[in-house]
Amino acid sequence: MDATDTIARRFEALPKLVAADPDLVRRGRFLDCDFVIGIGAQDLLVAVRAGQVASVTRGPFLLKPWVFAIRAGAATWDAFLAPVPKAGWHDILALNKVGRAKIEGTLQPFMANLQYIKDVLAAPRAGAYSEVQR
Repeated sequence: MDATDTIARRFEALPKLVAADPDLVRRGRFLDCDFVIGIGAQDLLVAVRAGQVASVTRGPFLLKPWVFAIRAGAATWDAFLAPVPKAGWHDILALNKVGRAKIEGTLQPFMANLQYIKDVLAAPRAGAYSEVQR
């Protein structure tokens, strides 16, 4: 199993991880969209419905619409998902600012639900991920 697959598997746990946090679901209750998490060349389509992550599906996708995408290499996602990320590696906007991640697409839903999206992306960090896997 390579690094991309390992990280993809962690993000595939998002439906359980988000459902286990009622406050997170409540914060995202007005968001209904599909967005992409890009791990190098591997895309994951994340479907959010009323704050719940309904599904995470691996690409490639042909003619599958999405609202926004957050893309980074496997090494960047690995550092971001560390239990306690180093300074500058903890925040998706910080990674975008220094060019380690790229955010593209329609940014209005992303910015309108910024804290929710940040918390969803951080949900697979080692501590939270291992709790759901038990």
